[in-house]
Amino acid sequence: GVLRGFDQATNIILDESHERVYSTKEGVQQLVLGLYIIRGDNISIVGEIDEELDEKLDLSKLRAHPLKPVIH
Repeated sequence: GVLRGFDQATNIILDESHERVYSTKEGVQQLVLGLYIIRGDNISIVGEIDEELDEKLDLSKLRAHPLKPVIH
């Protein structure tokens, strides 16, 4: 998503968010999530994506194991 704002507790506001779901059998699915407000204590890392490089990816040909759920 696009970072729209944050505060001193690292709470963030993301707009135009999407999730990429990986599979070993099918290409990557992109699910549109929209506007998200995320509490700072749930954030481990924030990074910047190279949009030019990202647009060149053919997600229909990409295969990977799905991420395992987080267990606390």
